[in-house]
Amino acid sequence: MKNRLFFCLMALLLSAGMNAEVLRLETPNTQLVLDATEGQELRVLYFGDKSATLADIEAAGETGSAALPVFGDIDMIHLPALQVQHADGDLSLNLRVAKVESLTSNSDSGLTSNICVTLTDKLQPVTVRVFYKACHDVDIIETWTEIEHQEKKPIVLKRFDSGYLHLGEGEQVWLTHLHGDWAAEAVVTNEPLTRGVKIIRNTDGARNAHLDAPEVMLSLDGAPEENSGRVLGAALCWSGNFEIRLNVPNNQGVHLYAGIDPQSSEYVLAPKQVFKTPSLAFTYSTEGMGGVSRAFHRWARTCGMLHNGNAVRDVLLNSWEGIYFDITQQRIIDMMDDIAAFGGELFVMDDGWFGGKYPRNNDSSSLGDWVVDTRKLPGGLKALTEAARERHIRFGIWIEPEAVNTVSELYEQHPDWALQVKGRDLKLGRGGTQLVLDMTNPKVQNFVFNLVDNLLTDYPEIAYIKWDANASIQNYGHLTAQRSNSPKDGLTSNLYIDYHLGLLKTLERIRAKYPNVVIQNCASGGGRANYGLMPYFDEFWVSDNNDALQRVFIQWGTSYFFPSNAMAQHIGGSPYQMTNRVVPIKFRCDVAMSGRLGIELQPKHMTDEERLQCTTALTDYKVLRNIIQLGNLYRLVSPYSSLQATTVAEQQVASLMYVTDDRSEAVLFAYSLSNFMKQAPRRIRLAGLDPNRTYTIEEKNIRVQYNHDKGAWDKGEPCSLHGKQFTGAYLMNVGLLIPLSTEYTQDYPSRIFHLK
Repeated sequence: MKNRLFFCLMALLLSAGMNAEVLRLETPNTQLVLDATEGQELRVLYFGDKSATLADIEAAGETGSAALPVFGDIDMIHLPALQVQHADGDLSLNLRVAKVESLTSNSDSGLTSNICVTLTDKLQPVTVRVFYKACHDVDIIETWTEIEHQEKKPIVLKRFDSGYLHLGEGEQVWLTHLHGDWAAEAVVTNEPLTRGVKIIRNTDGARNAHLDAPEVMLSLDGAPEENSGRVLGAALCWSGNFEIRLNVPNNQGVHLYAGIDPQSSEYVLAPKQVFKTPSLAFTYSTEGMGGVSRAFHRWARTCGMLHNGNAVRDVLLNSWEGIYFDITQQRIIDMMDDIAAFGGELFVMDDGWFGGKYPRNNDSSSLGDWVVDTRKLPGGLKALTEAARERHIRFGIWIEPEAVNTVSELYEQHPDWALQVKGRDLKLGRGGTQLVLDMTNPKVQNFVFNLVDNLLTDYPEIAYIKWDANASIQNYGHLTAQRSNSPKDGLTSNLYIDYHLGLLKTLERIRAKYPNVVIQNCASGGGRANYGLMPYFDEFWVSDNNDALQRVFIQWGTSYFFPSNAMAQHIGGSPYQMTNRVVPIKFRCDVAMSGRLGIELQPKHMTDEERLQCTTALTDYKVLRNIIQLGNLYRLVSPYSSLQATTVAEQQVASLMYVTDDRSEAVLFAYSLSNFMKQAPRRIRLAGLDPNRTYTIEEKNIRVQYNHDKGAWDKGEPCSLHGKQFTGAYLMNVGLLIPLSTEYTQDYPSRIFHLK
């Protein structure tokens, strides 16, 4: 019966006097306690550590807070999580518990428990169902709502948050959130929450993670710590526009609201139509931000939020930064030879392979014309899939299904398939010609499905698809559906939401027919790193920026919520095109090896040193990748500490490690981020190990050295820690002085160690 109690869902009486129906949903280390007394407001009595008993909660006098604050039923110091405009113009709701249902189910993703509390309005025929779901053996709870009505005319959903949480304390709470831009994603921001309302939102329309991301952490004990302190983490599982609000009124604690951004998206809901909000996933940890991260990683891998989440990903070469649009059949086959020689397992042909009337030679034409350009590839895709098979590697291909260029046969034939406003000038994106297709249109949904279906039917050897999305929704309108200017028709005001519902519907069709094809979620880099789309994808492209030094920071922030086997990390060229930074191949390999490893350059331009180091890296990575991709992440030393350094006396480093569930093995990464002579070495204390075990340290991806006797590059020598043994207690309490001195290596030295 061990660990079988965490879905204990029960109706209890806190006391005879209270006569309250109390529901408790448990995970291994947390619990959510609800008061669902019939005829009363649904209230959250407690969310937090599992050690608190119902008696403790009662003795503390916890009255809780509304599980779903609604306009018309709250005082004005609070913000509503739900507001509707009824057909008669009334803006209020008074929701009370009508029914409670519980369901425990067993599926491929494991045992889950669900609570559904049905709320009805006292005056209007509106029904709201509030759901809570917990997944077996994972410290994550999801909540969402379903809204429907029986009014005679449509109603308007003016605010429809997925979830709300009230934290009783507010004086010492710090907020951690991710901000960024193209090629500079996932910048970590830590700030104390002060009185007032803090809003985090994204209004790109199609991609919601380039700027503000739909995930936050709240540290309850002051400035956040990595492996200690009470932290709440939350992620909105939605791919479109979102808004997270944090309200800190006087002496009222912190109020967290998260949902679809209602700006330009007040949703018109027809009678009997059911609107389902995306889920809000949240967790609580006493192990700091790292504990929150590990909970989200495990949930992603085991509960179906990440497609085939426990699968180990292939090592690949992508053609983009190697040859860009200059694709020829010979160049592609030559690159296949290279990745096979390195020991890789997959080759991906990126943009530039398609186009009939309009060849795809740059980014200004051809999107939508998904036919092979036989001027570049005379043997077609068949010649490439056969070449991959002969080299014992798999083959992948790039597509951008949701976009069209005005210079394309598709646009000439179906201009109405693109989002646009009748009579207004088009706002054009990448290449000066790009538009977003109208995914609310069933014909467009069929077109996108058929693109994937035809590729995989005609070429069943395709094992991998890179699905890109490089445009925002800038033209807010449909040509085929635009009938009036009234928002009550629901055609325009629903666009931002219905676009993503149409996309999800299409992805569901694709995954139902092709569950085993690996699909990467790319959106000008990490623009779609969100849990709204991750159930349909196997990984995402972390950033278009492959500069290894900046990637340390980008990958660090991304790891706050996403597991390493979902993070595509590639070895780029040097000097790197975006930053012009010269970074040694050893550092580039070591940074990319901390996630799903790949290569993104032209192997023909590599030096002998680079080729040997890459071969060494790929060989060692395949030994370590089960630990890296499926292990528990511990972030040890933040790269952001180097940005705050006031002296060059101490070496500035970043370090992280992955540990297996049974704590028998680990992989440690250490990177030097500063380059000054005579710096004091940095002692790094490890985490997550068994203090009573002894670990042997083995250095991996050892830096290659030039052998003057041979006149060639050769295997290098490991550092002084190689082969040494330490107890887990020593490694965690005392730590290691890792050799990262520029006196003995070169700029940006780095190390990888396998602990066994």
